[in-house]
Amino acid sequence: MNPFPSLRNGNHRLLGAQCNRTIHTFDLSFHEQPLNLHPGNQNPGSKVAKTIDETEKICKLALNHRTSQTEFYRNLNSASVVPSPALVTDVLKKLSNSGVLAFWFFRWAEKKSGFQHTAESYNSLIEALGKIRQFALLWRLVDEMKKKRLVSKDTFALISRRYARARRVKDAINAFEKMGMYGMKADLQDFNRLLDTLCKSRAVGTAHQVFDEWKHRRFKPDVKTYTILLEGFGEERNMLMLNEVYREMCGAGFEPDAVSYGIIIHAHCKGREYNKAVEMFHEMQRRNVEPTPHIYCTLINGLGSAKMLTEALDFFNICKSSGCVLELATLNAVVGAYCHSSRMDDAYRTIDEMRRSGIGPNARTYDIILRHLINAQRTEDTYSVFQKMEKDPVCEPTVSAYEAIVRMFCSKDRIDMALRTWDKMKGRGVLPTMHMFSTLINSLCHENKLNCACKYFQEMVDLGIRPPRALFSNLKHALLEDGQKDTVIALAEKIETLRKTPMVG
Repeated sequence: MNPFPSLRNGNHRLLGAQCNRTIHTFDLSFHEQPLNLHPGNQNPGSKVAKTIDETEKICKLALNHRTSQTEFYRNLNSASVVPSPALVTDVLKKLSNSGVLAFWFFRWAEKKSGFQHTAESYNSLIEALGKIRQFALLWRLVDEMKKKRLVSKDTFALISRRYARARRVKDAINAFEKMGMYGMKADLQDFNRLLDTLCKSRAVGTAHQVFDEWKHRRFKPDVKTYTILLEGFGEERNMLMLNEVYREMCGAGFEPDAVSYGIIIHAHCKGREYNKAVEMFHEMQRRNVEPTPHIYCTLINGLGSAKMLTEALDFFNICKSSGCVLELATLNAVVGAYCHSSRMDDAYRTIDEMRRSGIGPNARTYDIILRHLINAQRTEDTYSVFQKMEKDPVCEPTVSAYEAIVRMFCSKDRIDMALRTWDKMKGRGVLPTMHMFSTLINSLCHENKLNCACKYFQEMVDLGIRPPRALFSNLKHALLEDGQKDTVIALAEKIETLRKTPMVG
């Protein structure tokens, strides 16, 4: 039977229809026992459990009262929540996809008697505000932190990263330079962190320019400096520049270490040059550089994704026989390798072995299974696995899992199930991402459910998430075809207000 209503017969029921029976394609539990990954941790400390419960409660309040700051505050007060540094930081991290709600909560907490923000809570808010490009307010918070002696180099690293992610590379570098204005002198570790930020924001060319300009004048590079650039060019599959940086590193007197080899092996795997990746592995062995679990994981992932299952498992066996401590990431790579070769039964067997050995599984393990089942068009099996995640206190669905399920149902024109999943997600206090909103709204437009599409578009704007141009263009076209010109004008005004109106401290 279907684990959700009417999937096969195409009879789309209204949202809220109940499933009567559930398919169990496989059992991740052992001997039909409930999933129990960490027997010794079934009763977490009361303080931790209370923080988790209150975090979820606050996030639900935020999602239900996102349009009115006053109402949000009133409901927080009536909920009798007592803010603690741990609770506030946890909530701010959960609300990181909505800078507006994060900011409201931050200001509410600081007004509570006896509470004082920590550097971590400030940095968590800065991260959230950076995502919605509220940089003016962000710098005012830095000034607040300076007065309270809470500002640190971590703060500036966060700001540089948010600028870089917003494609404002010059501002990212300027933020790094501003450390001096706040009484801090940048050192090599900070320089390496800046280069890493630029590389991971697809600005590796700029990172290399900065490296060339400052490598002798301000900072003396170490092996980590070079490995950051190696990784940046490797992610871009620019093997020419990767080899140039590698030669320069060796010329500067640095012997490649396990990290360097791991990055180069990953670059070859990413470029589907598997023979070269294996050659590098043997080279490091000849040089007596001990392979790390990460390197084995990289090779298993790379070879597994190419459906070279035998070779991937060979490296897994080498890893075990070498005395390396088996890590969860390595076992997840084995699960993925089986999935790539459509050996799902072996993937499930590996998960059972992981449980028996006490190494996982975790949410990432489930995400791997979900992704492969979705790619194989096994919709019912996918939802069955997802339902198991929902019942597992250790492996609760992440936002990426919810996103995958919503996208799957939208692609199958099962908007009712997509909305049901969406409501479950919000019920757990998980905030949707911009990509999730885009997927759902575009699908609602495709189904000509324009009122519903506008509702979620409004929610997106209320959360402070800027809609992509393509999304608004699709919605605008559908509304105009339906004769709703006034609605288009109203939505356009809201977007412009969101874009131009800075939040105030």
